[in-house]
Amino acid sequence: MSRYLTELYQKNMKTSGEDLLTAIIPLMKLLSLTVIGLVLAHPKIEIIPRATFKLLSKLVFALFLPCLIFSELGESITLENFAEWWFIPVNVLVSTAIGCILGYLVVIICRPPPEFRRFTIIMTAFGNTGNLALAVVGSVCHTSDNPFGPHCHSRGVAYVSFASWVSVILVYTLVYHMMEPPLEYYEIVDEGVEIAEEGVEIEEQQAVNDVSRPLLVEAEWPGMEDKETEHSKQPFIARTFRNISNVSQLSSDLEVSGEGSVNSPRSIRCLAEPKVVRRIRVVAEQTPIRHILQPPTIASLLAIIIGMVPQLKAFFFGNDAPLSFVTDSLEILAGAMVPSVMLILGGMLAEGPIDSKLGLRTTIGISVARLLVLPVLGIGIVALSDKLNFLVHGDAMYRFVLLLQYTTPSAILLGAIASLRGYAVSEASALLFWQHVFALFSLSVYIVIYFKIISYV
Repeated sequence: MSRYLTELYQKNMKTSGEDLLTAIIPLMKLLSLTVIGLVLAHPKIEIIPRATFKLLSKLVFALFLPCLIFSELGESITLENFAEWWFIPVNVLVSTAIGCILGYLVVIICRPPPEFRRFTIIMTAFGNTGNLALAVVGSVCHTSDNPFGPHCHSRGVAYVSFASWVSVILVYTLVYHMMEPPLEYYEIVDEGVEIAEEGVEIEEQQAVNDVSRPLLVEAEWPGMEDKETEHSKQPFIARTFRNISNVSQLSSDLEVSGEGSVNSPRSIRCLAEPKVVRRIRVVAEQTPIRHILQPPTIASLLAIIIGMVPQLKAFFFGNDAPLSFVTDSLEILAGAMVPSVMLILGGMLAEGPIDSKLGLRTTIGISVARLLVLPVLGIGIVALSDKLNFLVHGDAMYRFVLLLQYTTPSAILLGAIASLRGYAVSEASALLFWQHVFALFSLSVYIVIYFKIISYV
């Protein structure tokens, strides 16, 4: 009996040790690539200059990532599983909504400076569901004894890519306007901008020199300085709608005083609604919705369209496909995506943290909420969704990608939006730096947990 218990204990210990190694080794691979990038870009050594890392980020953005998305998503998706995967983009919305609630709690508890309240909510809510998730999936599936089966990589990349378009739409619409400089902050703190009354043009701040721009703020949107408009660095919405309250106040004053003929109060009320509609249209025109059609998003759309049409799919995918040589070439290029992304991350971390006015307490609060609390809530959301039969039955990778959406640090693209809007640029860079440092440990812990519970969720 004692011999049996000893053997059983040793077997369980061995199994637990193997599971732990299976979960940790993929993160160690990514960490090794990051350290290599950090050493190559370190200012004291600088074997590779910053300009080279910027060019590499452009290659990832315009070539490697679109090739990976098209080759894997196009081959995996069909008309049938397009309907089955509906919860993947919905999960992005759910995780963002929960992140907003956590961000609001961080604002209440940590009390950041007033001009950074919206910034705190944004950085807590919007995670990196693109490049980093693809890197984690690629590293996990690179291990031969991964728990996700023989088609681990293609399914994982397809699931992550299928969710990316939702994140992109949110960033270029909701986040873009939420990152608008607060009107009072813009007027009081930013002395480099001349504030004028309505109808008078406003002098813009000169753009930050491209040489001094931190690599963190443009790693996932290279060339974004070319997208700046005359309203990018202004509190456009606040200034556009500021006078609506004045119109309403004028209307109420006229009614109380009894002044105004038949035409005046009624005409003001009639004119108020068209003015509101007109201003909403002006704001909509200033929303950079056109920037959604970036190379990775275009690759996702093409992959979905081609994958769901069997006649088109037969031309690109399969051993006998006439254009199989094209997809094979794209797969070769796609292989450079994961190492390039991690080298770029190492280059970002080599720059070190930037001075921030956010405060240590708020920085810790955002990091804890994003990296420790949100994943725990994510486990509950995914488990509940499985009970409600929202998930694909028996697909461990499907559940792993859903859980990963709650686990990653804040999206690096938020740094680019901050730079584009001229709002909290140094705070975004510093926060992204510390979050990615802490994420190396939090991701390791939660991936071990996910590997343990993936069969039960």
